[in-house]
Order: sequence, then structure tokens, then C-alpha cells
Amino acid sequence: MHGKPTICVYCGSSPGKDDAYMQAAATLGKTIAERGARLIYGAGDNGLMGATARGALAAGGEVIGVVPQVLIGHEGRTDVNTTLIHTETMHERKKVMFANADAFIVLPGGPGTLDETIETLTWRQLGLHEKPLVFVDTNGYWTRLLDLFAHFTESGFMHSRFNGFYSVTETPEKAVEMALD
Repeated sequence: MHGKPTICVYCGSSPGKDDAYMQAAATLGKTIAERGARLIYGAGDNGLMGATARGALAAGGEVIGVVPQVLIGHEGRTDVNTTLIHTETMHERKKVMFANADAFIVLPGGPGTLDETIETLTWRQLGLHEKPLVFVDTNGYWTRLLDLFAHFTESGFMHSRFNGFYSVTETPEKAVEMALD
């Protein structure tokens, strides 16, 4: 990576039911900023998205939010970002975040987080990039997905090399270290 690295964070726009998720998000944002990297994410101020952005901003970091027209007003304020990029569609949002990221970190989230993550991993499988992707497995949140990946491999629907396209850690600090190394 050259210049100031940019880490894309995929995560929920809800806080989830475990306080540890919000704590991990705030710590992740802070750690990204402290390591001299930029944060790029879905621009929302709610849930884990907002906690990550606020953590980065509080530590003096640069935050790039990317919001599609359809979500303006639905994911909280978007004026908390250092830079705000508007897109027409969700697909364009994912393309902009991907194109501007040097690495990806995945916090807990729902279907949107899963969509972004799977697409990024699929693009890696197709040889379109070699950017690192790290799951922050807070309190075992991603365990069932990782078990599903193993099931795909065991059932012959996914090559075992797919499991080398991502890393897993329990802490946001380690995730940033893994993403930047």
C-alpha cells in the first residue's frame, strides 16, 4: 500500500443486542485513525456504522462515507463524515467503497453487511483483487457463517482456497494490524 491506506468497514446500521458490538466498532474506528489509515464505510450515523465513524473522528481520523440516494435519511445523519460521496444505487456504493479501499474489516451486521462481504470475497475468488478481508468475530458472531463456509467446502460447492481469502480475529486492534500488514 502506498500513501495513506484506506480501510473499508462493513457493519450493521443497528447496534445489535450485545454491547460488545458497539464497543468493538468504536475501538475499530479509533484504531484505524491511530494507525494513520482512513475509514471508508456506508456513511450512516446509526448502530455500528456510527460508532465506527465516531471512534475514528474522535481520534483525529479521516472518514469517507458513501451513501446511495435511497438511503439518505434512513441510516442517520451523514454529515458526520470528513468526506461524503453520493451514489445513485447500492451497487454503485459498493463499487466506490471497493475501489477506494486497500483492505476490508467486517464487524457484526445483517443482510447488507453479508452482501458486501460475500461480493468482496467472490471478487477475490474470481481473481479481481488480492486485498485483505478480516472478520472481527466479537463473541463468536461470525462462527455460524464460517461453519457454513466449511460446509460449502465439504459439500463440494466451494474450493478450499476460498478459506484463504479472509482472516478472523476477536479484536478490532488485531483486525487493523492484519488488514495493514
